[in-house]
Amino acid sequence: MLEAAKRIFQAKGMDGARMQEIANEAGINKAMLHYYYRSKQLLFEAVFKNAFSLLAPQLNTILNDDSSIEDKVRNFCSNYISFIIKHPYLPNFIIQELNRNPDFLLKMKNNPGFPTTEKFKKQVALEIDKGIIKPINGEQLFINIMALNVFPFVAKPLIQTLIGVEDEEFEKIVEERKTSAADFIINSIKI
Repeated sequence: MLEAAKRIFQAKGMDGARMQEIANEAGINKAMLHYYYRSKQLLFEAVFKNAFSLLAPQLNTILNDDSSIEDKVRNFCSNYISFIIKHPYLPNFIIQELNRNPDFLLKMKNNPGFPTTEKFKKQVALEIDKGIIKPINGEQLFINIMALNVFPFVAKPLIQTLIGVEDEEFEKIVEERKTSAADFIINSIKI
């Protein structure tokens, strides 16, 4: 049921999806769908929570493990890009729905395992104090890491058109970003 709903929500968004269409995609009747999920909003929230729960561990790793900032950047770029190659719908789906309903994320923030930036910011400050990295605001570094990894997937049609590549070449470029994005970030902060 959730897989069918994910496909429909991904294709049509929350507002464009219809419960009957989701039931048809799942191969069940609409009454059964309503039995498990009393409304389209509750079904959507279940799909969104599932999608975000796939991404949250990636964010938690970069923010809360004990590796160096350089290792965090390298691991995040490689792991995130590999993950999104397997789940290409995720970035657009999450961004589209957060723009539609920003308060939804506030509800999720109270769930265990929701990523926080406190440890990451402290580690950035510590590595600055030790002379390992250049002075940079921890939030800005985190935003840079996210932006350089998320944007190519969110803007795939734009990027493909601007640089003149088809899907196969774009996939190669994205694969290269595992190291090129990490190198770019590290070189920008390394002393």
